[in-house]
Amino acid sequence: MQSIKSAARARAAIPLLTAILLAGCGAGTREAPVEHGLPARLQEQEITWHDCRTGPQDTTGERLAAAGAQCGEFRAPLNYGDPGGATISIAVARRLATDSAHRLGTLVVNTGGPGPSRDGVTMIVDGPEGGHPAATAIAERFDLVGMDPRFFGVSSPLECGWGTGEYLGIAQAAPVERADFDRTVTVARELAARCEPSRALLPFASTRTIARDLDLLRALLRESRISYLGWSWGTYLGAVYTQLFGDRVDRVVLDSALDPRAPGPDLTRDTATATAAALADWARWAALRDGEFGLGTTRDAVLDAVGGIARAVSVRPVTIGGVTITADMVPGLLLTVDDSDAYYEVFGRQVRALYDAALGRSSDPAPELEAKLGLYADQSGSPEFGFSATVANQCADRTARGVEEYFTDIRDHLAAEPMFGPLARHLTPCAVWPVGPVEPATVIGNSRPALLIGASGDPVAPVAGQRALRQALPEARILLMEAAFRHGVYLAEPSPCIDSAVETYLLNGVLPGGDGTCRRVAD
Repeated sequence: MQSIKSAARARAAIPLLTAILLAGCGAGTREAPVEHGLPARLQEQEITWHDCRTGPQDTTGERLAAAGAQCGEFRAPLNYGDPGGATISIAVARRLATDSAHRLGTLVVNTGGPGPSRDGVTMIVDGPEGGHPAATAIAERFDLVGMDPRFFGVSSPLECGWGTGEYLGIAQAAPVERADFDRTVTVARELAARCEPSRALLPFASTRTIARDLDLLRALLRESRISYLGWSWGTYLGAVYTQLFGDRVDRVVLDSALDPRAPGPDLTRDTATATAAALADWARWAALRDGEFGLGTTRDAVLDAVGGIARAVSVRPVTIGGVTITADMVPGLLLTVDDSDAYYEVFGRQVRALYDAALGRSSDPAPELEAKLGLYADQSGSPEFGFSATVANQCADRTARGVEEYFTDIRDHLAAEPMFGPLARHLTPCAVWPVGPVEPATVIGNSRPALLIGASGDPVAPVAGQRALRQALPEARILLMEAAFRHGVYLAEPSPCIDSAVETYLLNGVLPGGDGTCRRVAD
């Protein structure tokens, strides 16, 4: 699952008691509850804050330093069931409220993924790159805190030596035929085997364990309660944290919420319909620009042209930038996460290049497509993506289905989901993982307030899943941006309706009077 900040650069507990909210965010409340069961060496540790920059190549540290943040580390139990045993290091960043006289408390920011989130601090101070301006009032009145979840970023990173291309070869595969599916199973077994030496760590990569790390951080910050803002997978972490530690959360905003029953090996299983709708919206946009893209003058004509890519490649694979594109790769190359004109323009050039190549026409491939395909060719591995840790988190959250069930699932839904069903329902290394979860996933359901925001056409977090979380939280409110086919809304584009609701809630503790929709601002 892509983090909101990574999606923005290519172009995140739940609720709280209403009475507490209206009474204020707990400003000045600095005595934290005692952490039951943790040894004194963990309860009494002090975070030593220091410059975030570790060297000239540390771009994350540079951004954090520029935003006025400092960084630190703390020790957490590897296994909270054995709190006196082995520990790991968790990395955090903090930027103090600039209006200390009116400080409201600590706001933890998680940008999703799962992935490194220390620089979520910069999302609030600066806005995402090329996106929304900073949330100035929030940055003034909250201490902003970001935490790299365990095994991601610089929090005791977990790396199994997977080549980027190897992982994408299964994660972005859409096998329809038995031979293609069997190939993904073989790759899954190879990747899982490389994580075998880390099997002592793997059971403790779950979101429940990360939520416990977050609560330990809260205590070390000497806060009785924290507020929370999360996107994408960060919404699930927020939901789990609030379910486990409901009396220790204040105001919570969850953007592009995942269905609370989904995270794990089958996270994407029910996304095919939403993904297809997002592609159709791009096709509508492209049809209005036939003079530029030449794919058709109607949405259906453009979609037919796009479907022709997969049909042609299934007969004759094509090579672009040294990468051979087969039919089971095409759906992964047609995923969209943003519906801005700028993103659609870039995506359109990629589709046109694929179309020309599939039809045997000579053309200069779009540089954006070459760059994307370069990841498939990379066998060296890219630790920055945290693929090993992402899969470890999924496998620790829920038990995977049996290998054969995945192929049956694909075939059973192929007629209804011909393009994206095989991609959404594909097997992951969790099906052949060295270890299983050591505890059940958290069941979300409580009466604490929260603000849920999202896009009605989110291709990554379908609206049905967003509404499922809303149903699990009867005191929450949900605002959906109409006719929006994007993943992430707050800070992604200016929206007075969304911006006002988020900032009114975080700053004043006032939720909207009911659920609602927000119109998009015209370009």
